[in-house]
Amino acid sequence: MRNSIKILLIAFVIIGGTIGSCQSQADKEKNAGDKVQEAQDNLLSVQQDTTTTAYQKFITESENRINTYEKEIADLKAKITKKKKTEKAKYEKKVATLEKKNNELKKNIIDFKNKQIDNWDEKQEEFKKDLDDLGSAIADFFIKEE
Repeated sequence: MRNSIKILLIAFVIIGGTIGSCQSQADKEKNAGDKVQEAQDNLLSVQQDTTTTAYQKFITESENRINTYEKEIADLKAKITKKKKTEKAKYEKKVATLEKKNNELKKNIIDFKNKQIDNWDEKQEEFKKDLDDLGSAIADFFIKEE
């Protein structure tokens, strides 16, 4: 008797589970479509977060480089004061050019932060090149021109 009750109970559980889990084909397709849409939304969100993070990283790194160049230009000014009077004018003109370029880059980075920029990839590459050029010019400041 106990065995037959156990068997009956197990049968009810199995039948109930089977009936409860049955879905129509339309319900299955709808659920699958919902899951696909949710996955696409999650992917888009992750892509936007990654882009924002890369953008913020670029801005921060660029600001740091500009600040470093500003300090290096100040160091160059200090070194110029120790040069001969004849060389001083030439070096002061060169350092003024470097300061102007650094200020332009500082202005550009502020614009990047405050505005939506079209052709961002091109602008970013151009800006990186300008930063590199300024860094090279600062490093080569006292090298004799031929």
